[in-house]
Amino acid sequence: MDDQYFMKQALAEARKAFDAGEVPIGAVVVLNGRIIGRGYNQVEMLNDCTAHAEMIALTAAFNTLSSKYLMDATLYVTVEPCLMCAGALYWSKIGRIVYAAPDDKNSYRRATGATSPFHPKTKLEEGPGKEESLTLMKSFFSSRRK
Repeated sequence: MDDQYFMKQALAEARKAFDAGEVPIGAVVVLNGRIIGRGYNQVEMLNDCTAHAEMIALTAAFNTLSSKYLMDATLYVTVEPCLMCAGALYWSKIGRIVYAAPDDKNSYRRATGATSPFHPKTKLEEGPGKEESLTLMKSFFSSRRK
């Protein structure tokens, strides 16, 4: 199992969001080759602006480990995290973040510029799944504009 495999799992979560009428973003948290947290956007369903995929996956991972830190874990997320999720990821001390598609409009970079809001030891990487993630996002938003 590698980045490709785990990003496919995050994309499966994104498709759940799409099918539920939510912005199609999905995330999984992986530790030692095992998924310990999953999430997809549930903002509309829960009427909660903080119910982003990353937040839900982090909460599931914290509960799985009975710990608030994820130093040896990796988050796979279909779209680059927003500033709120970046803050949560900072406090989790997550070891690695792999995202499929950049988000120039809503990512943490819009507020922070070149400054990284992540923990100094966190590695941030663009990974596989970019085209599928962008296709899901474009399809979702184009269906809303009709």
